[in-house]
Amino acid sequence: MRAARSDGDGIRAGAAKADITPQKDIQIGGDIGRRRPTEEIVDPLYAKALMLDRGGKKLCIVVLDLIAASDAWVDRIRDETAKRCGLDRDAVIVHCIQTHAGPSLGHFMSGEGLPWITDDLWWLRGGDDRYDQPAFDRIMTAIEQANANLRPVKIAVGRGADGRVAFNRRFVMRDGSGKCHPPRCSPDILYCEGPIDPQVAVVTLTGDDSEPVATILHHTCHPCHFYPLTKISAGWPGAWSDQVTEHVGGGVSLVLNGFCGNVHHTNHLDRHHNASHIDVADKLTETAICVLNETMRPVDDPVLDWTAATIHIPLRKLDPKLIRDAEELLEKHPTPIWLDEQKTRVDWSWCYAVDRIALKHLHERTDTQEQQVQVLRIGDIAVVAARGEPFVESQLQIKAKSPAAYTLCAHMCGGSAGYVPTAESLKRGGYETDLSMGSCLAPEALDMITDAAIGAMDRLWD
Repeated sequence: MRAARSDGDGIRAGAAKADITPQKDIQIGGDIGRRRPTEEIVDPLYAKALMLDRGGKKLCIVVLDLIAASDAWVDRIRDETAKRCGLDRDAVIVHCIQTHAGPSLGHFMSGEGLPWITDDLWWLRGGDDRYDQPAFDRIMTAIEQANANLRPVKIAVGRGADGRVAFNRRFVMRDGSGKCHPPRCSPDILYCEGPIDPQVAVVTLTGDDSEPVATILHHTCHPCHFYPLTKISAGWPGAWSDQVTEHVGGGVSLVLNGFCGNVHHTNHLDRHHNASHIDVADKLTETAICVLNETMRPVDDPVLDWTAATIHIPLRKLDPKLIRDAEELLEKHPTPIWLDEQKTRVDWSWCYAVDRIALKHLHERTDTQEQQVQVLRIGDIAVVAARGEPFVESQLQIKAKSPAAYTLCAHMCGGSAGYVPTAESLKRGGYETDLSMGSCLAPEALDMITDAAIGAMDRLWD
């Protein structure tokens, strides 16, 4: 962990973006066991970078219109940013908005070294090696350009609330079980399991000439539009950032997507609800404009500061029966169980069997997963970055206990760590809790992440 307080003259900021739209045939992530070669571009994907500096102390926020990024590629981005731009790697946040209509930077699903994932089945691991280096080069171009664009700015912040676009996607059923995405208005639904975070936050960074440099936007919702099609889109975060950029008159708009492990844009209690990514963006833009007009306040003499807490989260105990079932299935089916003649879709039971054996191998090497929780301080604004897909309950606790006046949380930072459900959700079961590499942490994991974030903020605001 390292924290550094910045002193000196006023704050400077620079922003830039680079196109990271994949070429045709590049694998689109965000699904299990499905070959999704890029066939159509609905809207481009971008790498967006914001560099902040005060007295030689710098912070950097990188937002990628991707489903995920592997630990190795995130480490490389942070290391290269530190080297090329002169800042601490712990002061660099790399955040994926998690669009389910975009590729991954590197592989984020299991399969490396497993005999069942042969060379021709590389796409089952989530990434596409052909995409990685070109995307990395463009990402670094955006970061270096943002650093070169540093100029004096004034910062303002505001927030509002919008309950029209995001909904908790998990429900407690009448038999007591938990279910993700039940049938619309199912008579077996007892109640919605958890909350949402309705906050819409806006941070503006404006040059001395009143020209916009950057806008930071924050909301919390899974971007799953166009899943499972072979179309590329940045989803509602991309559309929202475009609309706000147009409204403020320029600059670069970056969306920080919150802890949305159990939050989605489908209202399962409304039979007729069907909001496109543009519909979601339209409503969020309407709310953002209200924030810009009504609740913005200046961030005077902003301190730049950062810290990072490393925690070791216990892995969840293996279920011996699940492991035996996985071994038996793979012994019977050493090659994929295909669902189509074209061999583009693999039965999820086979994919989960492979994943559970990968988890068994992980348990043989370690009994914990190392995670880093980062916090950046920009005056009285806290930006909290966590790995994987924590449930929104953690974010709400972080905000409730935050010493900062404004707290913006971002998931899928620093690599993918799978779902991080509440302990109660783990008891009920459901998609996000199925034991696998994508859901492998002990019941106390979410509380550990929450406590680490609150502790880090307390240190910065002490």
